[in-house]
Amino acid sequence: MGLEIVAELGINHGGDINIAEQMIDVAATAGCDYVKFQKRTVSVVYSKEELDKPRESPWGTTNRDQKYGLEFETDDYVQIDLHCTFESKIEWFASPWDYLSVGFLHVFNPPFMKIASACLTDTDILEACKGYGYQLILSTGMSTIEELDAAIDVVGKDNVYCIMHCTSTYPTKTEEMNLKCIPMLKERYPWAKIGFSNHHPGIVFMPAAVALGAEMIEFHITMDKTMYWSDQAASFNPEGVFKAVKYMKDVYISLGTGVKCVYPSEIPIREKLRKQ
Repeated sequence: MGLEIVAELGINHGGDINIAEQMIDVAATAGCDYVKFQKRTVSVVYSKEELDKPRESPWGTTNRDQKYGLEFETDDYVQIDLHCTFESKIEWFASPWDYLSVGFLHVFNPPFMKIASACLTDTDILEACKGYGYQLILSTGMSTIEELDAAIDVVGKDNVYCIMHCTSTYPTKTEEMNLKCIPMLKERYPWAKIGFSNHHPGIVFMPAAVALGAEMIEFHITMDKTMYWSDQAASFNPEGVFKAVKYMKDVYISLGTGVKCVYPSEIPIREKLRKQ
């Protein structure tokens, strides 16, 4: 398979299944290959002390209210699965943020599990994904090469589908994109796909990543950048989604084979302009 494009819904749906379905439709129509979600067992991922902290949001006055307000549960994922399969005709998967969420997602048999950058050193999640036999996408933000190698040792390189370069700031500063890591990772891990997870509000860095050899690109999408939830600054609205996908695919096609040749379209020009 060539270039694969992942639209990350993250928490930009705001816990609203209708908004999520609109986002899925945008991604599918634009030509993305997958949409991605995040799944948390709130009581496992966050401590009681963290959940009790005050936080004003559309769902209430504590962290607990916000976290549960953003989280999709079984009925929601059944609807997501049906919508992706029969309406939008696009595949979906998710990042589990705890070992219980691995089992939750397994019921839906997604094509991959995505290990979020924050979870790359979480052995419980890694071993749970390995136990279910999933192909994994490993995100490498805020991680060292040694931590990445340790995660690969846990899951086994045969279970690694793609390694994603990224920087875990939202939005990422231009000077911290470090896109030269893409060819470095391709050289260090030639047995895996190497990709790029974008957290910058500019489109240009995704086609640039493709030019550097990234084979999977993930980026955050939204229906409206003015909405409440926190990933908006690093997300693309529907118009941006269509532009980004087109530019990435155009760059991928333009890379060609790397074999220097004379194209049939050049022959009439050569015959006209060459003197000998």
